[in-house]
Amino acid sequence: EKLEARLGLQKIAFGPAQILRPTSWFDTIDPRDPTGQTEGVEAFRLKFFPNNLLSFWTWVINNNSDALSYGIRSEYSGNSGEWGLTFHKEKIESINQVGLFPIFMSGSHSRVALDYRYDGVIGFWFEGASFFSSNYSSSKNDLYNLVTLGADYTLPIYNGVLIMAESMQINGSPGDNFHLDSIKNINETYSVLMASMPIGLLHQVMAVAQLDWKKSQSYYYLRWGITYDRFSLNLSLSANPKISDHELYQEHLPTSLSGFGNLLHFTIIYNH
Repeated sequence: EKLEARLGLQKIAFGPAQILRPTSWFDTIDPRDPTGQTEGVEAFRLKFFPNNLLSFWTWVINNNSDALSYGIRSEYSGNSGEWGLTFHKEKIESINQVGLFPIFMSGSHSRVALDYRYDGVIGFWFEGASFFSSNYSSSKNDLYNLVTLGADYTLPIYNGVLIMAESMQINGSPGDNFHLDSIKNINETYSVLMASMPIGLLHQVMAVAQLDWKKSQSYYYLRWGITYDRFSLNLSLSANPKISDHELYQEHLPTSLSGFGNLLHFTIIYNH
């Protein structure tokens, strides 16, 4: 099959980055979530595969505004690695957050991204994205640039220990909008180190450490999972700054940050 079409609530996700993802525009995928679930979008999406090396995506998304948002993506896979080029036009007039980072656009805007992955002795990837608006009635427009570099390698220890590291740089600022006056120029750097290892056939251990260099804040996550045919058990422990420690973006923090602090989770997932 060279053409794939989907209509309705669905997942639209792309890019090689795993945690610090400049292209997490329409999903909330996080490898730390044992359910693997994500928020979906109401969309019509087409995928075209002219050959084994090339693929083209296009989509139209209904985001409950008066206008539809749309985008296109091309992918190339060859000996040099896997490349992706993406463009999206967001048609919405209200303030909207992009991805899972403190990036807020004043209204309609454009997004463009370039990503690359190479698998050799080590895995290496790159994601870069820019978000910008063109409001000619304003003296200052939204502009953000995000870059992530990442790599992974499996250490030949026991059953194999997968080590993954990523680092992201965010630069930019919102346009002239009094609702976003509390957010000034942003210059943020984040780094993540993740290690995971299978123990036997059923057990999996994962540890994640994340650092916010500007605020000198650290986030830690540890999970032990046991997977059976029908269900899985997951015990996780996280140690993070309290929500009150976030002086910046207080009124714009997403609900996903409401659990900051020290947490102990036990999750039972049943597959049917």
